Amino acid sequence: MKLRKTAFFPAILALLLMCSMLLFAACGSAAETGSTGVSALAAAFSGSGSTSYQTTASSASSELSQDDLFSKRDLSGTYDSDEAVLITLSGDSASASSSAVSVSGSVVTITEAGTYVLSGTLDDGYVVVNVSKEDKVQLVLNGVTINSDTFAPIYIVQADKVFVTLSEGTENVLSNGGSFEMIDDNNVDAVIFSKDDLTLNGEGSLTVTSPAGHGIVCKDDLVITGGTYSITATKHGIEANDSLAVSDGSFTIKAGKDGVHVENDDDDTLGSAYLENGSFSIVCGDDGIHANTLIVIDGGTYSITAAEGVEATCVRINDGDVTISASDDGINAARKSSAYTPTVEINGGSITISMGTGDTDGIDSNGNIVMNGGTVNVTGKSGFDYDGTAEYNGGTIIVNGQKLSYIPNQMMGGMDGMQGGRGGRR
Repeated sequence: MKLRKTAFFPAILALLLMCSMLLFAACGSAAETGSTGVSALAAAFSGSGSTSYQTTASSASSELSQDDLFSKRDLSGTYDSDEAVLITLSGDSASASSSAVSVSGSVVTITEAGTYVLSGTLDDGYVVVNVSKEDKVQLVLNGVTINSDTFAPIYIVQADKVFVTLSEGTENVLSNGGSFEMIDDNNVDAVIFSKDDLTLNGEGSLTVTSPAGHGIVCKDDLVITGGTYSITATKHGIEANDSLAVSDGSFTIKAGKDGVHVENDDDDTLGSAYLENGSFSIVCGDDGIHANTLIVIDGGTYSITAAEGVEATCVRINDGDVTISASDDGINAARKSSAYTPTVEINGGSITISMGTGDTDGIDSNGNIVMNGGTVNVTGKSGFDYDGTAEYNGGTIIVNGQKLSYIPNQMMGGMDGMQGGRGGRR
């Protein structure tokens, strides 16, 4: 199911600052402000339950509006070919049908708003977008291969928003040769590097290879609504600064650090991820999916092999098929943000977690755990570990083949204590 959502990102800072005092008490204490975007994402953690963190079954009905997260242009993945500027890449040079594009050797620079269709090959070069802060640019990759030995094949210096559209039926390849050399004051360290809002869409495929850095980096808000992605990176596979929203797509990610990473180093109230749909196959050295504040999974298929599978301050799973093989915790609600109390809330979906040996937990919360529905099947030394309270209202819990009617807590070095969580049915 695809939800149509708009105005996702502009409200994030105002909302989270406004709600920080309320949210400090708990994930579920965000006020129902009626605003859209990340306001809705945070408000989805609110509810009218009786517990101190208000994330009982009633909160599962606090769904995001269909017009909150993705604009029509985000979702469309189309363009007007009659209005588009054609850019042809030819080995060590390029040509374009507009003065809005300048070419200097193998460097292509776009300086005006519009739609640009790229085709061909650059053996060692890159494409720069540097337009007014009010301008939108659409880059259509129509069978493109770009390698940059020492830089990012696509570098977005400034724009209101850039759409990278994968033309239907095309295969596109972007790669870095193994090092990143500075050309300005920005620390560019990814194959696609954007300083402003970025949307990836379309129905083509994109292969990203980054042997010295990240795969795709957006230093603002990142939206992905379609396409097939194969990403290999030494650092993070996909990284966003303030927020990430995914409505669809197929992702195969091999990363030395996190598969997906959302974090604002300057403001710990930012850094949220919403995953509505899509297929994810992630093998990485650290976290499979990491966000500093909120992660909401509303659907999709996830196969994650990592040190930790899913980590944020608050994790909510409403639907989806999640399979995690972890050497540390499978799902971890850790204190990454001062705006929220760590909470894992499960309302639906199928979650299968296989744990490594040692002091590991299937689901670990530095605060609270709430289960209202779905199925959790954990194999490992410890099924659950929580420092706050646990509430079991429904769903199926299986730990090492044993079906339980409560949420056990880790005790005595990793053994699950045979006592139920407080506040719900046992």
